[in-house]
Amino acid sequence: MGTAITAVDATSRPKLSRHVRFRFDRTRDRHVLLGPETVVVLNGTGADIVGLCDGARTAAEIVAELRGRYHQVVDEDVLRFLARLAARRCLELSNG
Repeated sequence: MGTAITAVDATSRPKLSRHVRFRFDRTRDRHVLLGPETVVVLNGTGADIVGLCDGARTAAEIVAELRGRYHQVVDEDVLRFLARLAARRCLELSNG
């Protein structure tokens, strides 16, 4: 059974869903998203992206911030990552 991808564009304003917590797991030595009966283990880049999802920044602003941290940032990759987290109900999206 596939999960529908939620549309994310440059004007989307992602934020953590109410039921999800962003934490550093010392056992895994990684950041994780904790939700009811689920754990999403993030790599460093994923943790940086999620850390910027405050509901105030647009996806375009998140990409711009990442460009200040990393040598190469592909807009589409960030948007796809956000869409996957939204489809898993880890993120909520608002537009405008």
